[in-house]
Amino acid sequence: MAKVLLVEDELDLASLINNWLAREHHLVEVVTDGPTALHRLKVAKYDVIILDVMLPGMSGFDICREFRATRGTTPILFLTARTSLQDKELGFLAGADDYLTKPFHLKELDFRVKALLRRGAVSGSNIFQLGDIQVDSDQHKVLKNGSEVHLLPKEFRLLEFFVRHPQRVFSPEELLENVWESDTSAHNDSVRGHITRLRKKLDTPGQPSIISTVYGVGYKLQGDDG
Repeated sequence: MAKVLLVEDELDLASLINNWLAREHHLVEVVTDGPTALHRLKVAKYDVIILDVMLPGMSGFDICREFRATRGTTPILFLTARTSLQDKELGFLAGADDYLTKPFHLKELDFRVKALLRRGAVSGSNIFQLGDIQVDSDQHKVLKNGSEVHLLPKEFRLLEFFVRHPQRVFSPEELLENVWESDTSAHNDSVRGHITRLRKKLDTPGQPSIISTVYGVGYKLQGDDG
């Protein structure tokens, strides 16, 4: 499950891609022009960027160059009708990680997004074990003592974010930035509420919570070492 910025001004195509990736449990934000895309990249964090080249206001190549110039490291996949070898060279020189030309099959886009996520992941595996809890990112499934625990989509994304960054402390603002939509009206109470529900579903009575509160700072996933 990834937070994806899709920059595409063809609305029908953007809707198709959005629906496909959402079905794969990704959180997709759609932007239709260059300046808005660059602004989003300055104020929010994403796991993958899917970027058209020919955009209103600013080209995808320029967006990519500016993002990389500010040390942005998020994987970028160009998705464009510009098919020449010279265009592909420009894309990779601008800082792209992959280049897919239109028309394309949505399943191929899915394969490439998954490959970029594996390349940029903290862990090479998409199955995470935390004591008696197993989180399978590919299957979008959580098991506790071998029994499936049903999580809401945002609860799963929050848990997955924690397991990909074990023992790191995150403030509520950082969790909102990484797990929620950029234009969300959610606030710190939303983070607190989701963490409370995760604890109710996953904690073992009489044992420390899997998510500990670092008072005055934020929250972290509690490893086996406590």
